[in-house]
Amino acid sequence: MNRQLQLLGWREWVSLPQLGLKDIKAKVDTGARTSCLHAFSVQAFERDDTTWVRFKVHPVQQDESEVAECEAPVCDWRPVTDSGGHTEQRYVILTRIRIGDWEDDIEMTLTARDNMRFRMLLGRTALEQGHFGVDPAQSYLAARKDPETPL
Repeated sequence: MNRQLQLLGWREWVSLPQLGLKDIKAKVDTGARTSCLHAFSVQAFERDDTTWVRFKVHPVQQDESEVAECEAPVCDWRPVTDSGGHTEQRYVILTRIRIGDWEDDIEMTLTARDNMRFRMLLGRTALEQGHFGVDPAQSYLAARKDPETPL
């Protein structure tokens, strides 16, 4: 089956509706297998015989004054190697993502990375799911759903 790819730029606006996060600037990272949300104060807890995580996110890039508190069930706990070659165990959640008109559930790891410029990395697995191609010379090719969010 031959499907036409929708192009994304090297950075895009994404929303994570189940986490209550609208319009987060995400770096499209073809070098990362799994998408990643830069979260802090990550704590596991039990709810209805299932492991969940509670975590906080600074949803606006370069603004630590706004804090969103999120919860999600854990679907895995796995080692992830970052671009610097460092491996750490990370919680993996399955959450809904919206990019332009496309919406689906994706796996996302959680890690505290205060020095990262983008709050989220959109990895290869999500790009394949959405049948996205990437034009590294472009930015924000997908339609933005919540334009009142600060740039």
